[in-house]
Amino acid sequence: MATKIFVNLPVKDLDQSMVFFRGLGFDFNPQFTDETAACMVIADDIFVMLLTEPKFSEFTPKQICDTHTSTEVLIALSRDSREAVDRIVAAAVAGGGSTYREPKDHGFMYYHAFSDLDGHNWEVIYMEPDTVPPA
Repeated sequence: MATKIFVNLPVKDLDQSMVFFRGLGFDFNPQFTDETAACMVIADDIFVMLLTEPKFSEFTPKQICDTHTSTEVLIALSRDSREAVDRIVAAAVAGGGSTYREPKDHGFMYYHAFSDLDGHNWEVIYMEPDTVPPA
């Protein structure tokens, strides 16, 4: 059985967050989605659980981070081209998110970033397979 990854993120308004991420092209698994949680499908074995803040609090004794003033995590997603990187960032901004840095071009890797409606940071990258420096 393949290992699956579930990234759990607290959100203030679950319905609004689902609309935002649908606008970026993501779907949700209805089997694990209800009024307190939504299972966003990134890939076959990668999921983001968007949890209402009360639901998220059931899983941790720690205070929820204010992501508008502090960074909790950088979530990195790859794309198939530079244009695809720019498209998803533009869609995020159009949907109410924001950018928090200018795009960076390192030759072998291009990336840009956005913050979602709750301030979670998403790095979107494209790597040129033939130009990745050797280890």
